[in-house]
Parts: sequence; C-alpha cells; structure tokens
Amino acid sequence: MTKVKIGLIGAGRMGSFHGTTAAKRLDNAELVAIADPFKPNAERLANELGVSKVYENPKDLLADEEVEAVIIATPARTHSSWVIAAAEAGKGIFCEKPMAVTAQEAEDAIAAVAKAGVQLQIGFNRRFVDDFTQAGKEIRENRIGEPQLLRSLTRDPGLNNAEKIPEWTIFLETLIHDFDTLNFLNPNADPVSVYASADALIRPDLKDNGLLDTAVVTIKYSNGAIATAEANFQAVYGYDVRGEVFGTEGMLSLGNIRMNSMVRYTKDGISHDTSRQDTDLLFNAYVTEMNQFANCVRYDTTPTPSGNDAKKALAIALACIESVKTGAVAPVIL
Repeated sequence: MTKVKIGLIGAGRMGSFHGTTAAKRLDNAELVAIADPFKPNAERLANELGVSKVYENPKDLLADEEVEAVIIATPARTHSSWVIAAAEAGKGIFCEKPMAVTAQEAEDAIAAVAKAGVQLQIGFNRRFVDDFTQAGKEIRENRIGEPQLLRSLTRDPGLNNAEKIPEWTIFLETLIHDFDTLNFLNPNADPVSVYASADALIRPDLKDNGLLDTAVVTIKYSNGAIATAEANFQAVYGYDVRGEVFGTEGMLSLGNIRMNSMVRYTKDGISHDTSRQDTDLLFNAYVTEMNQFANCVRYDTTPTPSGNDAKKALAIALACIESVKTGAVAPVIL
C-alpha cells in the first residue's frame, strides 16, 4: 500500500497525539517530518517516533517536496495563516479546530484552499464518534423526523493554566465543537440567531482578565429548531461529551463518559470508571478522522468536515461573543 507522507506542524499535546497516530496507528500514512518553533518539542517527538526530519521553521517543512500533506496543530490563533501557507505549498491539509478566529480569516483560508485545489479537513472529531456518526446517519434517513430540540455539551475535567487562556476561548476553541455538532445533527437548516450567557464561575478572580469558564448558548435554526450548547472547564468527575436530538418522530441520545462497560459493585455502592482526557474518551474518533484524511489525500477525494463547515461553526461562535458583549440576541452572519 502506498502511504501518504505527512508532515506535522506543532508538536505540543494535540500535535504529539496526531503525529503518533500518523506514525503508528495508520496503515495508509507515514510521518516523515515534524516542525515546531520550539525545536526541542519537535526533536523529542521525532526521537520517540523515529522521524528523521526536524524543522524549527514550519515554512521549511512546507518546502519539503517529500511531504504530501500536513497536520496543523499549532496554537489556535495561528491556524488560518498556516492553512493558507500549506495550500500555497500544494499540501493536503488537516487542521485542528478552529480553522480561523475571524470571518475574514475563514474566507481567506477557504479561498486559498480552493485556488490551490488541495484537500482541507477540519478536526471536528465528534462526527467520527460512533454514536454521533450513527445519529447523523439516522437523522438524514428521517428516522426521528424533523429535529425540533437539540443539545450538545462539553465539560472538561480540569482548568489548567487558566491565566494563559486567551479571551473568548470558551466559544472559539471549546464550544466550537458543539456548534459543529449541532449543525451536523440538523443538516437541513442554518443557524439564524444566538443568545449566549457566560461567566467565570471556576476562577472568578480571572474574569477581569477576560476568562470565561462556563457558558450556555441558545441557537435558533432556519427550520425552527432550537438548540442549546453548554460548556464548563472543570467537571470533577471526568471528561464529559454528550448530545441529544428530539424530533417529531423520536429522540436520539449520544455520548458516554464511561471508559468501558464494566460496573463495580462494592460495600461503598455502585460505580464505574470515567475518562479523564479527550484523547481517551475520543481515541477512536481521533484515529478515524486521521485515517479518512489520509485516504482523501491518497485517492484525491473531498474530506469533511470542510472549511465551510468550520466557517459556519465560527459564525455561531462570533455571534456568541457579540451576544455576551451586548446582553442581547445576536444574528449569525454566514
């Protein structure tokens, strides 16, 4: 089997996971180069994975003719610029969410990809979780009729390095997953308006610095459906990702925090173990999305989630920011 030769840009926590997937968990891909402006990160991961090419400047990786496709796992505020640079270099692109943090960045990234004629897949991993995938299929088959009420939630297991979290992260980097999930589960409609409420309930001392660690969003869609998305940065019981779709002919419930199906019965009661990391709870989804990306590059097909999917989710996030600022309902500008 011919393997797609992949370069990794960004060797932090998520980049290291994706790089390990490309190097060890797929039979259709090969990790051939790693770049990180903090070169020791790249060198450490390259040593672990047996990768010979290490770059400090990602532009040098993009100039490497052996590299056919790239994984962009840099800080979120740099994603769009690296998408554009990778497209101009003719590389297939897997970009972690968010693709962009402004509407103009999203437009520019999509235009660059279209001009270059390369693949672009965004890392909205929940579409690849088995029950979310099945729910999307059944909704498109009209198994539960027309969606009327939808819900998606993200509860992270712990708030770390709170002082370094950029402003509006809860919408642009966390709930962006939920916004894409809700769009995916309501495929025949567009988001129209939002009302967002957010606060710093875990670290109120950092609110004046711009931190928001808890949020609830109500989204109205063009088909009349009403959706809610919620997030909190400190669920002490584990990493919690769930969803629900109520339709005219039934309901779907999605997500399971358990690490496995074992239930423990002791003198202290009944319990089970929970996942504490996204890469544990969503391990298979992360691998499946990367497998799809490699196949799309290999066979020159169009992947999803696309740049336009990322743009639609971002539009909701930007409307949430406007809603929080004004305390009023904000339109979603697509």
